[in-house]
Amino acid sequence: MTISEALYYSRTDSAQFVGPTPDTIDALGDKVSARELAIKCKVPVVPGTDGPVEKYEEVKSFTDKHGFPIIIKAAFGGGGRGMRVVWKQEELKEAFERATSEAKSAFGNGTVFVERFLYRPKHIEVQLLGDSHGNVVHLYERDCSVQRRHQKVVELAPAKDLPEETRQAILNDAVALAKSVNYRNAGTAEFLVDQENRHYFIEINPRIQVEHTITEEITGIDIVAAQIQIAAGASLEQLGLTQDRISVRGFAFQCRITTEDPSKGFQPDTGRIEVYRSAGGNGVRLDGGEWTKNLIAWSQKLIVY
Repeated sequence: MTISEALYYSRTDSAQFVGPTPDTIDALGDKVSARELAIKCKVPVVPGTDGPVEKYEEVKSFTDKHGFPIIIKAAFGGGGRGMRVVWKQEELKEAFERATSEAKSAFGNGTVFVERFLYRPKHIEVQLLGDSHGNVVHLYERDCSVQRRHQKVVELAPAKDLPEETRQAILNDAVALAKSVNYRNAGTAEFLVDQENRHYFIEINPRIQVEHTITEEITGIDIVAAQIQIAAGASLEQLGLTQDRISVRGFAFQCRITTEDPSKGFQPDTGRIEVYRSAGGNGVRLDGGEWTKNLIAWSQKLIVY
């Protein structure tokens, strides 16, 4: 859970929290709860365990019934941590122990759940905005399929090579899920699309995400500003953000500028910056901190529209 999701901050009476309500975070803040909500809303999900699992025997029971490959995921976090793909029985016990240990270390909670693993799916996410008056709109979708170690590297908007029927089904399901919990402010509904273009819900991140920039580029909507105005009480209609007024214009992609050592399997690297030449020109946007002489492992985002 990020600081922005911590219930302590969102329940305080001393300030208006820019983000979803505590009840929404309770419903969507972990993958297991979000999965249960999707099933209730009749939104398709990847076949998986009914809830969190704490014992190896529970995982083995699932594989005995559904087979391999499977993916073990941390219930209370993301970013590829606490996540293991298991291809065969001999790997299962060690993978389960490593996933739970990593999840506990990273998120303070070792709870995991298990799903069938989809081979080379598209990772599609939908940008959502909701107000305090029960209104929810989508700002179309992003394709975040280019990943390494389950972490996003390149994001595209809108998604390409996605059948229109599948696109509309994903957008409709994302809005339906958000409305079911009276979603307020910015959020992202994430889906997987298999080789047959069937989509499956995986989670809703109840916060703005790193890759929101490309959605801003193709829609012309300042999502950060909209968050603040919604928190101040504005409705989507007052902001001119009704669904019929939101459209896609052009194409954008985002690359995360990282510093890694290819000789060590692209592990994060640090050191001294000798030369740096920034990208620039029409349609080029850079988000990130200022460069200093000391290099950090992840520094900037390059967005091109």
